Amino acid sequence: MNRVLVKICGITCVEDALAAVEAGADALGFNFFPSSPRFITVEKAAEIAAGVPQNTVKVGVFVDTPAEEIARMVRAAGLDVAQVHGRPLGLTVRFWQALAAGLGLDERMQASAAEAFLIDTPAGAQRGGTGRVFDWSLAKGLAGKIVLAGGLGPDNVAEAIRQVRPWGVDACSRIESAPGRKDAAKVRALIQAVREAEA
Repeated sequence: MNRVLVKICGITCVEDALAAVEAGADALGFNFFPSSPRFITVEKAAEIAAGVPQNTVKVGVFVDTPAEEIARMVRAAGLDVAQVHGRPLGLTVRFWQALAAGLGLDERMQASAAEAFLIDTPAGAQRGGTGRVFDWSLAKGLAGKIVLAGGLGPDNVAEAIRQVRPWGVDACSRIESAPGRKDAAKVRALIQAVREAEA
């Protein structure tokens, strides 16, 4: 099995970013959705992004944000890719499409030019970060790069990888000590579980 990309999402401070990278995270997520308890400003994200290794994939999370605004914020924060919740019409930057697990995933993916697809638990207005798991069989066997999200933690990520064999995994709420603050021990345990599962 190929190396699974590990994205630690909802990063709000330099300490958590560096601890995640040190633990072996491949990507960090910065949430620009104002309603999220993990909301971060572009200025703060830029400051954190500048302090992590160049090869760390820096991902901006956007919800129903206009394409030109996404492009501006990605450049201003020094990010590599946008994770888009909503319809990213006319987007000029690299992007991953976030989709709620459910019927018709294949069709929704085919209609998008995204380079990867983040499949998450349906969360309504909250749009993610619920800590709830969905039925992984919905994400099994999908074509393209699948980033599995939704309630992943050290205790279940290995089983998720075995069942879905995703390109990447995304973890957030179940590796926190409080909303927006990561628990370094849980982050390390999660990444260790991923590496053992792929081996």
